[in-house]
Amino acid sequence: MSNHNNDLPVLPGATLGVLGGGQLGRMFAHAAQRMGYFTAVLDPDADSPAGRVSHHHIHTDYADVDGLARLAGLADAVTTEFENVPAPSLEHLAVARPVSPGAAAIAIAQDRIAEKAHFTRCGVPCAPYAVIETAVQLAAVEDRLLPGILKTARLGYDGKGQQRVSNRAELVEAWQATGCVPCVLEKMLPLEFECSVILARSRDGQIVHFPPQRNLHRDGILAVTEVHAQNMPKTVAQGAVNSAKSIANGLNYVGVLCVEFFALADGSLVVNEMAPRPHNSGHYTMEACDVSQFELQVRTLAGLPLAAPRQHSPAIMLNLLGDLWFAEGSDKPVSPRWSEVLALPGVHLHLYGKIEPRRGRKMGHLTLTGATLESVRATASQAALLLGLPAVTAADVA
Repeated sequence: MSNHNNDLPVLPGATLGVLGGGQLGRMFAHAAQRMGYFTAVLDPDADSPAGRVSHHHIHTDYADVDGLARLAGLADAVTTEFENVPAPSLEHLAVARPVSPGAAAIAIAQDRIAEKAHFTRCGVPCAPYAVIETAVQLAAVEDRLLPGILKTARLGYDGKGQQRVSNRAELVEAWQATGCVPCVLEKMLPLEFECSVILARSRDGQIVHFPPQRNLHRDGILAVTEVHAQNMPKTVAQGAVNSAKSIANGLNYVGVLCVEFFALADGSLVVNEMAPRPHNSGHYTMEACDVSQFELQVRTLAGLPLAAPRQHSPAIMLNLLGDLWFAEGSDKPVSPRWSEVLALPGVHLHLYGKIEPRRGRKMGHLTLTGATLESVRATASQAALLLGLPAVTAADVA
């Protein structure tokens, strides 16, 4: 495979490509365009959020060889906005253009079994787990792993492909319900809170990172992120950063990487999973930091210097799902109370350009910033009330 490091840096005025046309691709395109780049998106959806704002939209499947050739012809470097892009497509593009993150890192992130093996190689603790690929492995599961969570090895995100199991009978039933596909059983642990670290790593191994984010999930989907200097003990925060760096270095990673952790009641950390891309928990960086996660994605892809980001304001991010558009018992969408929400101080609304609101669909997010944590929390609670979201309390995220 050709080495395209000599093609770097890719300077403003060139075209940057992205596989995937969702909201993360849209925000990448906005960041690239702000810095003077043209953008090209490859996505099978003719109305994809990123495709609608990009200079070029290649409307085809991710594995389409002709479409990949068109992207390589347009773009001077290529990235991806989600981890389920076929790794062979990235390998194919890397013959002609710099691609980051690389196919090997994406392939590991696509498979929980490979992912956990990588974490172990890097010396980063996981929850106790067992791999279940056969009936023999299922029968050999140790009792100490129950109760646990059965997760399909591939194509699981936002709580999908996951089932809680309390005993061996439920485990057997749950595995059979998956169609007996490869799975991982993770022991349930006494969780104190969830957090994540977003970093950017350059081709020469330089790493910069944002402050660790404290996250609240509802029904397996990120609902609230809060980031400020006191959002977790310093030892936990530093441990999360060190572990995320080890994981990135172990992959020889290039690009923006999010690593999610469980903080346990005894003060220890276990890694949950990684996302080889910008992440929902880092959306606040667009308003609360002097460099956003999407600008760092542009910089790592283009081979530009990495500036260490600085958070200048405490921030809370609220995820906005399609449920907000529907009154209880109604199937007719109605626009949420945006005028009243936008009258609040320090409110930043991001809607992703998705034409049809659907329950459970990520439609946008709301970031709230302010001079003090108390003022941000108060505004977040007002916004949540106006939108019909659960109240944001200090107990949720602190």
